[in-house]
Amino acid sequence: MLSKDLIKKIRQIQIRTSHQVNEVMAGEYKSAFKGRGMEFEEVREYQPGDDIRTIDWNVTARMGHPYVKRFVEERELTVMLLVDASSSGTFGSITRSKNEVAAEIAALLAYSAIRSNDRVGLIIFTDQIEKYVPPKKGRSHVLRVIREILYFTKPEHGTTNIGAALEYLRRVCMRRSVVFVISDFLSKDYGNTMRLVARKHDVIPVTITDPRERELPDVGLLELMDAETGERIVVDTHDAKVRKAFAYLGKAEQEERTKEFRRMRVRPIDIRTEQSYVDTIVRYFKERERAMAV
Repeated sequence: MLSKDLIKKIRQIQIRTSHQVNEVMAGEYKSAFKGRGMEFEEVREYQPGDDIRTIDWNVTARMGHPYVKRFVEERELTVMLLVDASSSGTFGSITRSKNEVAAEIAALLAYSAIRSNDRVGLIIFTDQIEKYVPPKKGRSHVLRVIREILYFTKPEHGTTNIGAALEYLRRVCMRRSVVFVISDFLSKDYGNTMRLVARKHDVIPVTITDPRERELPDVGLLELMDAETGERIVVDTHDAKVRKAFAYLGKAEQEERTKEFRRMRVRPIDIRTEQSYVDTIVRYFKERERAMAV
């Protein structure tokens, strides 16, 4: 039984994301993600200007005059959302946690896919698979996807294993899919598995970071806790050297992750919790469409 608060939250996300899809992302998603190829539709009589390479010689021989094959783009896609629900996602220094931002992004992508008549599936993971929802179509299915994401804001398992989630995807998803991996990517040893998955699927990492993971405020003594391991340390943020070292480590980690994605030949969507994720996603879709047109 869902609580009234959870139902209210689902409704709020539904209203917000469906509005964003209608007003902002209406054509961007469809332009960025083409179909899986060309599908035969019919044979018709040759018309001046038709490509002679499309002539159906068997039909032409039977009918006594030229006929051509007509193809249309096979538009339907399968979109898989891999959503990280580990404890590190509960952190948020602005107005929302990383997990809340991840839920809204997943909802936005799901609504965009359904609007284009694509199938949507969901894998929620921590250090193991928390929930799997097979890909389907329809508005009611999208609402179920959103509900499942919000329901797992406090899973039993707190640590992260992106590699295991990708390996699970390989086993359950036989059809080529667009795979959005939505996570803060505070996980190790997922590179080889992501590289294997990217050979078959169109993999798009969606990285979510909070500004306090990149820099510390000058507030004196501050206790920091690793949400996944429970380890605590006290740092003196008044010390400029401490703040500088923290910023350096955060930047180095981000640069290493970017290099790893480049080696995998996957292009991430970098989301910051203090910025509009809609603008970032729309910009990514437009850049992707331009790259595909080259």
